[in-house]
Amino acid sequence: MGAVTESTGTDDRPPTSRRPVSRILRVTGPLVEIEYTSGTAMYDLVSIGPAGLPGEVVAIRGDLVTVQAYEYTGGLAPGQTALPQGRPLSVRLGPHLLGGIFDGLLRPLSDVGDWLLPDTRRTGAAERTWSFSPLVAEGDELAEGQTLGEIRDAVPVRVKVLVPPGCGGTVTEIAAPGNHATDAVVAEVGGAEVGLGALWPVRRPRPVRERVDAHEALDTGQRVIDLLFPVARGGTVAVPGGFGTGKTVLLQQIAKWCDADVIVYVGCGERGNEMADVITELAELQDPRTGGRLADRTVTIANTSNMPMMAREAGVHTGVTVAEYFRDMGLDVVVIADSTSRWAEALREFASRTGALPAEEGYPAGLASAIAAFYERAAAVTTLGGDRGSVTVIGAVSPPGGDMTEPVTAHTERFVRCLWTLDRDLAYARHYPALSWAGSFSRDVPVLAAGHRAAGDPAWSRRRERVGAALAAADRLADLVDLIGIAALPARERISVLAGRLVREGVLQQSALSQRDAYCGPQKTAALADAVLAVVDRCRELVDSGVPAASVEEVDFGPLLRAREDTGPHDATGVAARRDAMLSRLGEVRP
Repeated sequence: MGAVTESTGTDDRPPTSRRPVSRILRVTGPLVEIEYTSGTAMYDLVSIGPAGLPGEVVAIRGDLVTVQAYEYTGGLAPGQTALPQGRPLSVRLGPHLLGGIFDGLLRPLSDVGDWLLPDTRRTGAAERTWSFSPLVAEGDELAEGQTLGEIRDAVPVRVKVLVPPGCGGTVTEIAAPGNHATDAVVAEVGGAEVGLGALWPVRRPRPVRERVDAHEALDTGQRVIDLLFPVARGGTVAVPGGFGTGKTVLLQQIAKWCDADVIVYVGCGERGNEMADVITELAELQDPRTGGRLADRTVTIANTSNMPMMAREAGVHTGVTVAEYFRDMGLDVVVIADSTSRWAEALREFASRTGALPAEEGYPAGLASAIAAFYERAAAVTTLGGDRGSVTVIGAVSPPGGDMTEPVTAHTERFVRCLWTLDRDLAYARHYPALSWAGSFSRDVPVLAAGHRAAGDPAWSRRRERVGAALAAADRLADLVDLIGIAALPARERISVLAGRLVREGVLQQSALSQRDAYCGPQKTAALADAVLAVVDRCRELVDSGVPAASVEEVDFGPLLRAREDTGPHDATGVAARRDAMLSRLGEVRP
């Protein structure tokens, strides 16, 4: 069979008589203004200048078209040509994405050398062949989204070849089993050619049969999240935090340990060394599912702070598009964007160059709509083929100076289901993850509580409530303790302060560098929380029976607090043994 003729989201083919050529009128940074030509539409792709730099139409006013360029525009000049492509910015989706490192236009970065030069011809898709196995025969009737075949290569997830959206009918041709390039045509369905890979516009959500209610929690392996602020598969999360509060480390931990099938990690304007650390660690980390490299089921999209600014705009949309592609195969996908604030800053700078009337703090008036359009692509769905899949979006927010009232943070909080706020004081106290239990929330708790009950853990909701109440009570008494001292409090209040410390140190703290505790399974999380709560209950019983609070406070709780480090990630039995030993020690305390 043949090959798909268009293999990349950019197009630098020479102009023809069927393609009107525009003239560049003005260049200022990433903003390029060109003459209008008939047929040009919003968000169409444009090849700019002699090098064919990729750009996207973002405004049309009369005879003037405004384009945002996704490459460095140095050397462009008025009078040079620009070639509207007559189609939206699109990327090639396919099995080659797994384990790859790409820029915001999904061009490979693995072999570009030390200096990243503008190059619209980098595709990387057709360089490798894939072992295709057909699952249908000629004459079969297929609808959109149904499975034609699958890739049998050594990939960590089952990669399906699907009938594209909007296509369906009789299979008139199907390729024989064997190796094929990503841009090869492997079937003809209803008169339309189907390839191993497929082009898709990055701003257009891929269609689904229906959105469904999410009732299953995403297991992140981070206790403070899974216990207090869980997110459902198909949910949305914002992670705001000032400099040094541990956003990147927390997101890396989720990328490493969450139980999603595919991870899409979008580095959006962050430091190059942090992005390099992510790539290096993922390449070295063993996948607990397959025993191979975790990077093999990760797609990394890197747009660091020294890369073209507006490529951040393409990167966030490309990341979600890649996630939807794997979701349509019936997989659970997590998109991690670090950080959406850098994307918003790019939008602000571009808006200032266009002369748009600024809104709060100089951000464009459409900032809220842009953020909402990004997060609303997360969902748990029934795919066109009838499978169940999900896209969970987790976006970091970097408020300047830790100001949580600034526009990006405030708008993001409106559109997400979960907020994991990182606290500067906790981070400076070396409490990691520095997630504020007072400033965070999860709107998914009611439905996830029902899911835990159905899964055989009816105590999950009550456990979470008791841990939250212990933290709230300790926080309420903290200022009073600072003012009058712990000895001036009544005995039960002193136990409340002790309970807050035990919960913080024995349950919520979790080292990303620990060999045993970097990941914590659901059973161990429940066992640690239950152990601390049981010990706190015993302490209250002691003071109620007349034992001085000071005698209880002098007990060595070290073995209980070290249980999280001394037991394996799934060792609930070891935690229970520590609990029993601690209760036995408390039984020796006498009035």
